[in-house]
Amino acid sequence: MSAKIQVIFYSKYGQIYRLAEAVAEGARQVAGAEVSLFQVPELVPETVRDQSGAKAARQSFAHIPIAKVDQLPEADAILFGTLFASTGTQHGGQETTITSFHTTLLHQGMIVVGVPYSCPGLVNMNEITGGTPYGATTLSGSDNSRQPSENELTIARFQGKHVAEIACQMVRGKK
Repeated sequence: MSAKIQVIFYSKYGQIYRLAEAVAEGARQVAGAEVSLFQVPELVPETVRDQSGAKAARQSFAHIPIAKVDQLPEADAILFGTLFASTGTQHGGQETTITSFHTTLLHQGMIVVGVPYSCPGLVNMNEITGGTPYGATTLSGSDNSRQPSENELTIARFQGKHVAEIACQMVRGKK
């Protein structure tokens, strides 16, 4: 019996999309994980989005299907592109962004899984990097031009694998 993992994200400038790909890659490393990648519909009017400079970045993931509300119950685990996040600076609210979403998930009866300190990237002191025990993060820079570093992508892969391992164990336990 496989565990159905959905990675659902919103990305304006491409950083969250890159993290979502890494999260999905990590989840796919787990035997028995069936991983799907989805984006949420764009709510920003096209003219506003294009003025912000996001049009080119969004075209790079236009091929990713849009998530539908009725597909959510099919998932054994969902990784939301806000439980992995991007901020403009080191102190831009990465942890607050993630933890503020926990309340919504808990009200839906979901189990929240973070990134344990067994992930070496969380304690990397050789560079300025995102990554928290609450989820993978990246620093986009004040002009949104910085893309995720290899360390940040490694943390995202770890998170995807960690969640998929737990989901697969839970699905096997249902038998």
